[in-house]
Amino acid sequence: MMQITSLFLPLSLTVSQSNSSLKKHRSRSIFSPFFCCFRNYNEYHVEPPPTNNKTPSLPPLPEENGSPPKPPAKFLLPEVSIADYGKNCVVIDLDETLVHSSFKPISNADFIVPVEIDGTVHQVYVLKRPHVDEFLQKMGELFECVLFTASLAKYADPVADLLDQWGVFRARLFRESCVFHRGNYVKDLSRLGRELSKVIIIDNSPASYIFHPENAVPVQSWFEDMTDTELLDLIPLFEGLSKEEDVYSLLQSLRNR
Repeated sequence: MMQITSLFLPLSLTVSQSNSSLKKHRSRSIFSPFFCCFRNYNEYHVEPPPTNNKTPSLPPLPEENGSPPKPPAKFLLPEVSIADYGKNCVVIDLDETLVHSSFKPISNADFIVPVEIDGTVHQVYVLKRPHVDEFLQKMGELFECVLFTASLAKYADPVADLLDQWGVFRARLFRESCVFHRGNYVKDLSRLGRELSKVIIIDNSPASYIFHPENAVPVQSWFEDMTDTELLDLIPLFEGLSKEEDVYSLLQSLRNR
């Protein structure tokens, strides 16, 4: 199982625990380092981008060996489509934000996705977070929406096919588009090719947006609580963010509450 799960984002494809005490223990042991990274943001020595950053050119990847890499030839996203021109961009995480997946059979799974690993097909059981359909449809109306997950495409792409019945995601980015920085897969928003003051990321893992915490709308990790209403509750906030010329001011006011 370790060999299998290592091919996916460690946070995403955990085996569901029926014992609540085991689940709580697992949550602490896996997630606490990520929240620690968020609190110790300045220790990474990564300068946040200025709020008026127009992303004129693609910055190099952060390097830990001190040698600057050659910048890639293009941004991660294509040019904005005519339909999305003038809209802000929202970057949406997949696992534990929109869905929860497990190799262990789930009786009420919304999807069962076959994934081939080393010549063997494994069934991945996927639960949709409550109100995810309504949330995605609203996001598609208001924003240029991008799926950005640290999981591999062989798992995440078919899940997105089943989840997104409305063509909300204009683009899908997977693990290879992340920056592997100090043991974490980081989603470097400066590499998208969008003005950072118009980009919002929603993600359950603060380590995923450690380079740009000022662009984030945090969301609680979701596993199986079918009474959860967080996605529904976030819709009014995103309605407000969709009208902002500069998202930083509104997001900063929320952090200061």
